[in-house]
Amino acid sequence: MARYTGPKCRYCRAEKTKLFLKGERCHTGKCPLAKKAGLPGKDPRARQKKMTDYGMQLREKQKLKRMYCMLEKQFKLTFNEAARVPGKTGENLIMLLERRLDNVVFRLHFANSRNQAAQLVNHGHIFVNGSRVSIPSYRLKPGDVVSVGPRGQKMILIKENLKEFTKSGAAPWLSLDPDTMKGTFLAVPRRADVTEAKDINEQLVVELYSR
Repeated sequence: MARYTGPKCRYCRAEKTKLFLKGERCHTGKCPLAKKAGLPGKDPRARQKKMTDYGMQLREKQKLKRMYCMLEKQFKLTFNEAARVPGKTGENLIMLLERRLDNVVFRLHFANSRNQAAQLVNHGHIFVNGSRVSIPSYRLKPGDVVSVGPRGQKMILIKENLKEFTKSGAAPWLSLDPDTMKGTFLAVPRRADVTEAKDINEQLVVELYSR
């Protein structure tokens, strides 16, 4: 499966916002975004051109796509599905992205980033309703139980990640038992509940794909 393997902090600099792609590092002073204000590969003192409408739409799409660690083809397929569902396409898109297994594994603090969550899923450490699922894009339904497998429960990495649960808890649409390493997808979140994407204007993404 194709995936981006380059420097992830480059994405944050390109979008001029934290996309939280490197876990705990993003919350510390080591985050390169705090040190390098300019675009990647550009002189930060260089004059910036005025952003066109298309440019604003493109940047918003790139920001959302990179936040959920997806490549273009997969993201476009998700958007097309969101457009077919009754309701606002932009909000449907956010809800579909939040139902991805790799995203839920990240939000349950089994992983410190969505990239790491996708790795755990790919390597067979994650179970859904008692069955191993190795597809990061697997879409969860309300009531689904996500758990760490026997091998994964011995991993120091996951135990260290779960310490974050005691600090920040789980998202309101999830429940977690850190001792058994089991979490439940309680409901599909509302757009207002996804505070991590509060700076995303999904309507610009809709306008971009509607051109």
